[in-house]
Amino acid sequence: MKKVLALATAVSAAAFAFAGPADEAQAQSKELTLCWAAWDPANALVELSKDFTAQSGIGMKFEFVPWPNFADRMLNELNSGGKLCDLLIGDSQWIGGSAENGHYVKLNEFFDKEAISMDNFLPATVYAYSTWPKGSPNYWALPAMGDALGWVYRKDWFSRPELQADFKAKHGRDLAPPTTWSELKEVSEFFQGREIDGKKIYGAAIFTERGSEGITMGATAALYSWGFEYQNPDKPYDMEGFVNSAAAVEALDFYKGLYKCCTPPGYTDSYMQEGLDAFKSGQVAMMMNWFAFFPGLHKDPVVGGDRIGFFVNPGQKVEASTLGGQGISVVAYSDKQEEALQYIKWFAGADVQKKWWSLGGYAVHNAVVQDPGFEASAPFAADFLKAMSGVQDFWQEPAYAELMLAMQKRFHDFVVADQGTAQEAMDKLKEDWVEVFEDEGKL
Repeated sequence: MKKVLALATAVSAAAFAFAGPADEAQAQSKELTLCWAAWDPANALVELSKDFTAQSGIGMKFEFVPWPNFADRMLNELNSGGKLCDLLIGDSQWIGGSAENGHYVKLNEFFDKEAISMDNFLPATVYAYSTWPKGSPNYWALPAMGDALGWVYRKDWFSRPELQADFKAKHGRDLAPPTTWSELKEVSEFFQGREIDGKKIYGAAIFTERGSEGITMGATAALYSWGFEYQNPDKPYDMEGFVNSAAAVEALDFYKGLYKCCTPPGYTDSYMQEGLDAFKSGQVAMMMNWFAFFPGLHKDPVVGGDRIGFFVNPGQKVEASTLGGQGISVVAYSDKQEEALQYIKWFAGADVQKKWWSLGGYAVHNAVVQDPGFEASAPFAADFLKAMSGVQDFWQEPAYAELMLAMQKRFHDFVVADQGTAQEAMDKLKEDWVEVFEDEGKL
């Protein structure tokens, strides 16, 4: 995961450059360029990487591209055999195509030589960020940035006595972070159109964006909680009765109902940044977004601190979360692969991973997440760990872009544009995907 082609942050579209300390700055003979998206965690990586330069004498440059352009820019770079990036923190969905097309260096031999064990990282992240074929011991990346879809809420509003009393009178339970999607809708309806501090507010900011992956990431957060599966687990690419199952249809209908009842006006094409804007401006009581943004939200002078709370993606029939995050790979076209591998070795170290977490990066090394103090290290740490134990990801096939665009269209047409039924949307999606895999020679 994820966050392919997505609008995410106010971080500018810039390439960052860093030179080592003054005594090393004199024309370092080697310099690596690391490519990633432009957002807060990238800034934390710049700070972290200063230690690498100090220890190795290898300078670091950074090419950070805004999310709306990130996938197009980087995939074009890879497909053209470009030499801009020595290291690339790429999306989980790119693993299949990048491995099969020779864009990434296979890391097994290097990991063996340097005694870097994938057992040191959360299994879900190794599976999603590193392996191709999926689940095989063939590694093309090191888990770099764990992430999942979670939720934030206005804790200060939830705790108001008059709202607590009103909600309990209506629903017979306390106003609290929801544990199911049914509860989430009840809470959203409760806040929708209510006036708080003289301002009309709305229930929830959810993902509806069509152009890249937004509505897919949002709707699958519901689908996964209803037990959605992309294919027959015993027969790859057999999708009939799975993609268009009764549970999948029910979940998509529910997501549309939540969109219709409880989102801000005009919220028809919204993803990460729109959600952040709605929450920070005091427009909504709850917001779905990626854990990657939670450190910054907690520090926000207006809605952060004691005013904000966090909760894991609600369950319904099962507990599950949409996977985000990325792995770091060595680009096969780089002329500095040896130095790039040195960076991978350094980054894999337990002490480096601990500092990565402290700076705002989502480390998934066991030395970090299994530390007895981890869950208390941040107000969202426990929810992050819970989410990562039940994450699910979109197709990681080489043809993922076609698969994604089909899901985007079917979901947006139904949820936002009111075209057809949920059953028709899922039936058509299954047909779209069958066509893609037939073209791929997999059906």
